[in-house]
Amino acid sequence: MLKHTPLFEKHLALKAKIVPFAGWEMPVSYKGIIDEHNAVRSDVGMFDIGHMGIINIAGDQALALIQKVGTNDASKLEVNQAQYSVLCNESGGTIDDIFVYRLPMNYLIVCNACNFDKVLSWLQKQAQSFGQAKVEVYENYCSLAIQGPKAEKIVGQVLDVDLSKLKRNRALWWRDIIIARTGYTGEDGFELIVAKKEIAKIWDMFIAAGVQPCGLGARDTLRLEAGFPLYGHEYDEETSPLDVGYGWAVKIDKGDFIGKAALQKGAKKKLIGLLPEGRNIARAGDEIVGQGKVTSGTFSPTLQKPIALGFVALDFNQPQAEIIIRNKKAPAQVVAKTFYKR
Repeated sequence: MLKHTPLFEKHLALKAKIVPFAGWEMPVSYKGIIDEHNAVRSDVGMFDIGHMGIINIAGDQALALIQKVGTNDASKLEVNQAQYSVLCNESGGTIDDIFVYRLPMNYLIVCNACNFDKVLSWLQKQAQSFGQAKVEVYENYCSLAIQGPKAEKIVGQVLDVDLSKLKRNRALWWRDIIIARTGYTGEDGFELIVAKKEIAKIWDMFIAAGVQPCGLGARDTLRLEAGFPLYGHEYDEETSPLDVGYGWAVKIDKGDFIGKAALQKGAKKKLIGLLPEGRNIARAGDEIVGQGKVTSGTFSPTLQKPIALGFVALDFNQPQAEIIIRNKKAPAQVVAKTFYKR
């Protein structure tokens, strides 16, 4: 049976198009993917991300456990700061990419919905070697994302809180809400961790303020324009953070961690950006002739042209490539994987 976030009835009331995703029924769009995408780029949009997994790690050895399983250096985190990291297996492949939040008394890990059960089991297994670390589901809370150039103004007005001094990847508490300046769109914005019993009220407050609700469709086009990897496309258990170009999230010098020995050998492939000519839209799995595969592709509402990401050999260094799109070769310009940056 597919699961529902606490906002599912709100989506139905707004006549959202609902699709199955990672074991959940989630809104893919409301007004339309392009309208929602453009709202985030020019104004502000809101996403239900209540399907994302939230895991609580507490105890005297919580940090030691996180250091063992994550590639980044969580010891550098200050209280109320967040950090991107990756959970790797022994071969350096990706179990999941995560966000780690250091709170005053504990740590939170936010993981992808499709990997929640796997990540929870993995962390609990690793915690057996850390007697003073406790891993459990943060089950009474879920998340909401408010993204766009006007996010600071709108969130501040709706919640009556001053966010002007809150830096990127920092968080603060407002009543019982964690407000973090994080996101997955390439825009400024905030992700809120809210009690499930309160999130419908918070959602309604933003809707009343005129914020555009956005679905998974716009979330995907926005992250792809920003060049952000998505698990199941750019990431999997055969692909390392080095392969996607995220070496900055791998701190080899921090000490021992799972996957370190494999990662010290370096990347096995590299991720590139592609601009197919004309209106040809490449899709995941399409062949990059003689090199590799497309991992994600879409039509960019911001650039008004097709864009794609794909893996090629490490020694590939050509300005052009060819992609097999619908059984025909399509020329594509090779570009940086960040198509859009404000």
